[in-house]
Amino acid sequence: MESLFWLSVAIIIYSYFIYPLFLCTFSGIKQALSDTKYLWRRHQRRTLNIKDYPAVTVIIAAYNEESCIKARVENLLTLDYPKDKLTLLIGSDGSDDQTAEILSAFDIKNLHVHIFDTNRGKMSVLNDLVEKTTDDIIIFSDANTHFQSDTIEQLARHFSNDKIGAVCGELHLVDGDTGDNKDNVYWRYEQVLKFHESRLNALQGANGAIYAIRKSLFMPLPANTIVDDFQIAMNVAKQGFRLVYDPEAIAVEEIAPNLAEEKGRRVRIGLGNYQAFFKMFWALNPLLGWRFVAYISHKVCRWFVPHLMLIALITNVLLLDSGFYQVILLAQLIFYFAAFYGIKQQADGKKTATLIALLAFFVAMNLALMRGFIKYFSSNVQGTWQRTTR
Repeated sequence: MESLFWLSVAIIIYSYFIYPLFLCTFSGIKQALSDTKYLWRRHQRRTLNIKDYPAVTVIIAAYNEESCIKARVENLLTLDYPKDKLTLLIGSDGSDDQTAEILSAFDIKNLHVHIFDTNRGKMSVLNDLVEKTTDDIIIFSDANTHFQSDTIEQLARHFSNDKIGAVCGELHLVDGDTGDNKDNVYWRYEQVLKFHESRLNALQGANGAIYAIRKSLFMPLPANTIVDDFQIAMNVAKQGFRLVYDPEAIAVEEIAPNLAEEKGRRVRIGLGNYQAFFKMFWALNPLLGWRFVAYISHKVCRWFVPHLMLIALITNVLLLDSGFYQVILLAQLIFYFAAFYGIKQQADGKKTATLIALLAFFVAMNLALMRGFIKYFSSNVQGTWQRTTR
């Protein structure tokens, strides 16, 4: 029982604290070796000539996006990327609002709109739209996302390297009312991990709001796929190509307006994470090197943290004959009390101290994961979607 308690605690600490230190250390070593090699051989490391940029197609699957789809198309039409090399391909997935009408009203040469009568789910639309694409490079994005003027340039420049199969950009979250950047501590922490994993060719998936892949590497996924961005990008890595993270390719998106919408989004993502886990056993191969290490440490361990937290709490209760474990249980109870207090304060629209807010986020995230786990095994997973702000 004692061993089970400490194993659970150790895995949680490893995933959130030890692995990042381990990752950054080896990433730094690799970068130092790369810099030394460059200085020794004097080889140019980057190619940024705009004339070499490929023709690209931006693909967006939309469902009930009447509030933002017009602004999204206008945003894409104002980007700096050469218009003769840019195609926009947008599909309305059985929307029952004005999304289809708004899209159909555009009369733009490089905008192709496909109106699907039935709501089949995002992955079905993506599969269909990719099949219609003729360009070698595809950029996936969302209807409620905005690109900066040079975003596509930043993504496309990497494909001059034949070994790169996909590029994930950077998503900035902003408040819809003030425009303030709301990237929290955990979000920035994740960005650091992505940066260093990218250096070691171990980037885990992509952000659905902003990533690009070679069309030849796209593998159609089942209609009920939930975390399509993660699986699409990981399938690129499965074929032996690099996934790159570029923090200079920036997209902007508004945060969810309330905790209810954010909670629903987290539960659905949690469900999708377990779906991916049980469909991607190939990623559990130690011969994949750093990709295997990152997948286990950054993803698999994280996905099972709620289970480990529950085990740690139950085994701690069963060890109360020791004064030491009584103190640890008290610490756990204080931790959860502070977290649920923070969750309650946020639900009431009140500000909380940074530490309390971080604990609240951590516990809320893992509660959503557990709900997603239960939902995965207790329901028939469908690909159809309900619109959320994020």
